[in-house]
Amino acid sequence: MSEQSQDVTAVKAPEGAEPPSDALVVAENVHKNFGRLEVLKGIDLEVERGEVMCIVGPSGSGKSTFLRCINHLEKLTAGRLWVNGELMGYRQKRGRLYELRDSEIAAQRSDIGMVFQRFNLFPHLSALGNITEAPMQVKRMPRAEATAKAMELLERVGLPDKADAYPEQLSGGQQQRVAIARALAMEPSLMLFDEPTSALDPELVGEVLDVMRDLAEGGMTMVIVTHEMGFAREVGDSLVFMDDGMVVESGVPSQVLSDPQHERTQAFLSKVLF
Repeated sequence: MSEQSQDVTAVKAPEGAEPPSDALVVAENVHKNFGRLEVLKGIDLEVERGEVMCIVGPSGSGKSTFLRCINHLEKLTAGRLWVNGELMGYRQKRGRLYELRDSEIAAQRSDIGMVFQRFNLFPHLSALGNITEAPMQVKRMPRAEATAKAMELLERVGLPDKADAYPEQLSGGQQQRVAIARALAMEPSLMLFDEPTSALDPELVGEVLDVMRDLAEGGMTMVIVTHEMGFAREVGDSLVFMDDGMVVESGVPSQVLSDPQHERTQAFLSKVLF
């Protein structure tokens, strides 16, 4: 595969490919355009190991796009992003970024779990099959070992009796918990959640948040795009408010939610907090 280059001198990226800190996630001047539409306009942030970062903001603010940039589901237009000390999706040489091969990107992604809004389970596989698929195919884990681990994960998310159930036989909350177990099966160092409860009926939200709360208590590093302000206040170590492709305000969740400093944050929270 031929190398595709991306000139980063426009954002004054330094020559070294090493991240500027030892945080698990480091975003440096991240830009993302879709054609002429500038969706991310220079995101700088860091997620420490064991940190739970919640990202909030209005629709169209770039939250989900930024999350997808972290595991290179979206390619950067400019800037750089590191996960676990590795430049995500690229290697740098003489001030230019060269996109990695698909196999190399897949290897990087195997250390990052992602849970989507719409579950994205394989409809033709049972809950157990959904969880064992990646460990067996990607990690070449023996079936017996993958099955034993999957059952442990189903127990962890409260669904040990649903191993043989197919997605269509599960409620939305149950499907999302299976999706979380599937992501955890790869033993990631980072979990990304893209509005994991927004597609659920209100009475099913709590069961998913309980699983995420358990992960946080266990020290999992998590970046969560969410509208659940109470959860962000309770579980989050940091809260980032994004608007118009930029980080407008960030800090300790209780502080940002109770005493927002930026006018735009104040206006947004006045509409979503009761």
